Amino acid sequence: MTKKEDPHTDKPAHDDGQPHPETDMHTAEQKEKKETQSHKTITISEHEMEQLKKELSECKDKYLRSLAESENARKRLQKEKQEMIQYATQNLVVDFLNPIDHMESALKFTQQMSDEVKHWAVGFQMILTQFKDVLTMNGVAPFASEGKPFDPHKHEAIETVVTTDFPPGTVIEETARGYAMGDKTIRPARVKVSKTSATQPANNQNNQDN
Repeated sequence: MTKKEDPHTDKPAHDDGQPHPETDMHTAEQKEKKETQSHKTITISEHEMEQLKKELSECKDKYLRSLAESENARKRLQKEKQEMIQYATQNLVVDFLNPIDHMESALKFTQQMSDEVKHWAVGFQMILTQFKDVLTMNGVAPFASEGKPFDPHKHEAIETVVTTDFPPGTVIEETARGYAMGDKTIRPARVKVSKTSATQPANNQNNQDN
């Protein structure tokens, strides 16, 4: 009996429906070979193991450095953003300080005015208090200067006064109040500062000689 040829494989086609041990054995061998290859054990030397550990450590260090640099950059950008906001707020607050000074000065003389003016002054005093509350909520507060040593970071000297009542370099009068936002001076106080007379040391020397 003549076997039919399979046109796709050029091999005889099995048309008898019976099992063929040779084909099944070949398939089993291929499957076993693949499983053996997939479970193949790779052996590396001690030197190669140390090299791998070194590379892993280097990769870990690079990752940690990159993470730290990213965190530092984030904090720096956040700080710069806060400084920009604070700078903008500071400029706005400084623009309000002069009108507040003028209102305070005007309200000092209300006791000498008529009852009608005093009545209006009460309302202006309430408005002034609200302005000051807004400054306080934004961390802005005035600082005292009189009787304290002159500080160029906090004071602007508009005049020096010869006097023996205060040590030299002492603020003896404040013509405009100074303000600070947190620890930073946003407007220095305008002050008068004490100094000694140019002839006073010579007079002291003459008194000691006598």
